[in-house]
Amino acid sequence: MLGVLARIPLFRLYRQFGWPKMLPINITLSPSPKCNSRCLTCNIWMKRENELSLDEWDKVLASLGDAPYWFTISGGEPLMFPDIVELTKLAYKHCKPGIINIPTNAILKSGPERVREILKTCTDSQLIINLSLDGVGEKHDHIRGVPGNFEKFEERLQQYLELRKEFPNLAVGIHSVVSVFSVGHLDELIAYADQSGADQFITEIAEPRVELDTVGLPITPDKASYRAAINQLIAYVNSKQYKGVSRITEAFRLEYYDLVKRILEEQDQVIGCYAGWASAQIYADGTVWPCCVRADDLGNLRDSNYDFKEIWFGEKIKDVRRSIAAKECHCPLANASYTNMLHDIPTVTRVGMKVITPDAIQVRGK
Repeated sequence: MLGVLARIPLFRLYRQFGWPKMLPINITLSPSPKCNSRCLTCNIWMKRENELSLDEWDKVLASLGDAPYWFTISGGEPLMFPDIVELTKLAYKHCKPGIINIPTNAILKSGPERVREILKTCTDSQLIINLSLDGVGEKHDHIRGVPGNFEKFEERLQQYLELRKEFPNLAVGIHSVVSVFSVGHLDELIAYADQSGADQFITEIAEPRVELDTVGLPITPDKASYRAAINQLIAYVNSKQYKGVSRITEAFRLEYYDLVKRILEEQDQVIGCYAGWASAQIYADGTVWPCCVRADDLGNLRDSNYDFKEIWFGEKIKDVRRSIAAKECHCPLANASYTNMLHDIPTVTRVGMKVITPDAIQVRGK
């Protein structure tokens, strides 16, 4: 982590002046859009792509070297990807990331065993498995479009919690998408997560994304409803006592919640976005995006001999970076937002103050 913090000033220079050239520290890999959920907030399961093979991923990851600190392996349902274990091992072999994050809908019976195989190899990375939960009981099944999903969720959660006892580098989280379908029962989700035994409860707002084929769908809560939901989350976090690294992560989480409220209210970036500099996404067919919301086609790795640097330091990306820096877009995408907050001095200062303040973590949440 210290190595990441040392690179923050360099990314600030890169964004402002185009030098020194830096590879991203936060990368999302989307090996396949295939999914066994039928969520009301997502249509990615309808997509089919000419997916990169494992050999192609090997070349791509080798070209990145040890630059990425944080990988998210996304989907669809990433644990459905036949080569998910091998792909994760390749990311570990070539990049030695500090964090590997894998979200899952918890439907697959084989999921915990696949995660076990990953843990056996990726011993020096923090592996985070985030189980999706959008309601308690039948509410979850309704939003996810799969009867019996909640029962499978509870079964998988216990399996991952048992796995955590065996592998100390495993963290188990619960992840909720706050949408028009779930915003009214967030209190139930908070109460469930609090007694679940999971290491963390995280949320992000449902938003239209090119990746999810949801542009134009009315899935985002209105400002008033989301503000009330966020204030519930802030109150929950402020009611807990955190120690060690958790004090830092929860302080950043509170900053993220406040940031999303401001983005929705002000319709502005609020803080500078580093998608296209410090964070990126590689889609299933080899297309490089700055993020999954805009999904600008920066180039395809198959056309650049699988060399990520050729696209990242090329000409096509320059206009996209100009657009992002000019605030021609604004979104509350969680993955990019956490990277953005690391580069925002006022945010990092507030986080530091919360961490060292004996009254635990507090935030302006009105």
